[in-house]
Amino acid sequence: MKRILRTLLAAVGVLGLVLVGVVVFITTFFDPEDLKPRLVEVVREHSGLELELDGPLTWSFYPRLGVGVAAAEARLPSQAADATPFAAFDHAEVSLAFAPLLRGEIAIDGLTLDGLALNLERDAAGRGNWQTLIERLRNRGEEAEAVLAPASAGPNPDASGLDVALNIASVQVREGSIDFRDAQAERSLSLEGVNITGSNVNPDQPFPLSASLEVALSDDLGGSAPWLVSQLNLETRVSLGLAEGRHLLKGLSLDASTRLDGEEKPQEAQFDADELVLDLAGDRLQLTGSQLDVGLQDPRLGEKRLPLSLAFALDADLAAQTAQLRELALTGPDGLELKGNLSLSELAEAPAYEGQLRLTELSLRPWLVRLGVMPRMASTAALGEVGLTSPIQGDMERFTLDGLTLTLDGSTFNGRLGGRFDGTRLEADLQGDRLDMDGYLPPTDAEEASAVGGPSLPGIGRALAQDGQGALLPAEWLAELDLDAKLSLGELILMRQTFSDVQLTLAGESGRHRLEAFESGFHDGQLSATGELNAREMPLQWQLTPHVEGLRLGSLLASLSDEPAPVEGRLNADGELSTRGNSVAELKRALNGHLDARMAEGRLTGVNVSRELCTTAARLEGDSTSRDWAADTRFQRAEAGFRIRDGVAESDDLALTLPGIALGGNGQFDLTSERFDLRANARFTGENVDAACEVNPRLVDVPIPVRCEGQLGGDSAEWCRFDREAFQSTLGDLLRREATRRADEELRDSLGDAVKKLDERIGEDSRRELRDTLEGLFK
Repeated sequence: MKRILRTLLAAVGVLGLVLVGVVVFITTFFDPEDLKPRLVEVVREHSGLELELDGPLTWSFYPRLGVGVAAAEARLPSQAADATPFAAFDHAEVSLAFAPLLRGEIAIDGLTLDGLALNLERDAAGRGNWQTLIERLRNRGEEAEAVLAPASAGPNPDASGLDVALNIASVQVREGSIDFRDAQAERSLSLEGVNITGSNVNPDQPFPLSASLEVALSDDLGGSAPWLVSQLNLETRVSLGLAEGRHLLKGLSLDASTRLDGEEKPQEAQFDADELVLDLAGDRLQLTGSQLDVGLQDPRLGEKRLPLSLAFALDADLAAQTAQLRELALTGPDGLELKGNLSLSELAEAPAYEGQLRLTELSLRPWLVRLGVMPRMASTAALGEVGLTSPIQGDMERFTLDGLTLTLDGSTFNGRLGGRFDGTRLEADLQGDRLDMDGYLPPTDAEEASAVGGPSLPGIGRALAQDGQGALLPAEWLAELDLDAKLSLGELILMRQTFSDVQLTLAGESGRHRLEAFESGFHDGQLSATGELNAREMPLQWQLTPHVEGLRLGSLLASLSDEPAPVEGRLNADGELSTRGNSVAELKRALNGHLDARMAEGRLTGVNVSRELCTTAARLEGDSTSRDWAADTRFQRAEAGFRIRDGVAESDDLALTLPGIALGGNGQFDLTSERFDLRANARFTGENVDAACEVNPRLVDVPIPVRCEGQLGGDSAEWCRFDREAFQSTLGDLLRREATRRADEELRDSLGDAVKKLDERIGEDSRRELRDTLEGLFK
């Protein structure tokens, strides 16, 4: 036994001496620099890259066997010697575990790469500088597979050589960088601080992998400040399938901290996925159990971040450039819940999508308040119930909701809605049951009421009377907008007025918009109009051609006031109007055009003009009337033509015809000051006004003046009055004519008597001559 032990110790000692001798021999007589030419040749042969090894090659022998390379650069065959290298690194090292070598196995203990730098470029034609390298490597794919196959299969079945066990204890890429310049898209992408760490890297077993890097995006190639800077951190477990080219990442977790356009506070995001499958052989990518949680930061949101969560599953076919997004679910505060599915296509060149979306009914009010765009609205419930369901399709520039069902505060709309994301085009073809617009208009408060010098007027009266200086329309947006819109409504409520069966058609290009058609039922009549709006000029230019047919004026006036309507009848009107500006005040001041109005089946309520005029006529005769009069005045015809110039409407042909009575006059209404002044004359036409009203022929065609003046918002009871001064003047003229007539009759009678007496005294011939002379004198 002692001999055997002594023999084994001697053998171990001899083996140790041999190993020491080998190390001494290699380190003394073998220079690793002699390998550089061979390494350069191998790299050129397999990839076409021109490798430059400026730093030394180093050996390590214990406790691991390894080789290190420092300061290496690789250039593409087409690159000049002084050009920025395609790839470079500061230091690379590969080491083999020593103990497995004693068992006849090769086990890579560590792989380290420091200061990796890749420079990728794509020219204006869309060809990348890496494509030549990829094509060359693809041509040698069979050789690469032959090299990797034994490693991926585990121990080499060929017992004549060493077994290769691909189990890398540590993989490290430290402080790497990748620059990508895209001349075709005129943008650049930079990855800095790339750090990748993996342990126990094995093709047969899952292993942990972590990575961190900083991403910067710029919209030009000139090195301007990036508009996006993001810090990324990745944690996952990787299962490699080298033979089949299918790799699996489980428990994927990605953190991102992103700054946009130099923001002080970053946007925070957390992405998690149960499983990510990279099928390189089939050019497919699959994500299951994915969820993206973001915390949005914006000055309008205050100090708190806005939390949003998006869950989805993804199946992408990279070869076909298509993808399926399934089980989409976007959730957030205040009841946000958006679900759907999307199919994506042309992912690399021009991404497009189509699918289905459903927004659960929610209140938009807290979202508008949060974003600082909440308008002042009369109703606190407006935009409180909004939901939609629709197919969707589009691309990165535009969208279309074709087959839309939209619910808005109890109203339902169906049809199509689309446009561009930048807001330069809007398309709509919607049919709705009912819309109450008054809830979405600015409210009326005490200050607005006092501004017009009295109680606030309802509806249209309020709109005409207000001193509105605020902008009515978003002029800058309209100046760039292309518009194609149609709207059909069963009922529209606007300014407390009800419009039925509304049909609206709008069209426009580059800020020039047309009201191609507007039709609506309104107070048992019909409204229609065409018009234009030029938003390319400032102030805005407006044109409108309205048409009114059969409108019940009494119903309209009653809806504008709490008082009974003073006039009733069927109103017909036509006009052509133009104005400019973008506020109520500007539009009123600049209004020009003409408007012709006619009324049938008319009635003046609460007053009987026949009674008033007959009573006045009877008093002039020293008499009185005695009969029961109707409470109202029915008239046969009423019409007027208005000329409007710089906000002042004038008419000189106001006409109203009653049985036996005609009223005519002139007047004006200043839209800016809301003041009006009307002068009218009533005349008997020679017919009997009533069986109990016999008119003296001397009063026929004698004008009886009436004057109406005042201001909107004032006391309407004091607007109109009998014009005593004008009537006194009229009576004075009448009395003078009557006195002259009577004096003329008395003079004629006196002369007649004198002539008779003279006839008795003189002869016949002289009588005739004198009579003719006197009569000629007084005629």
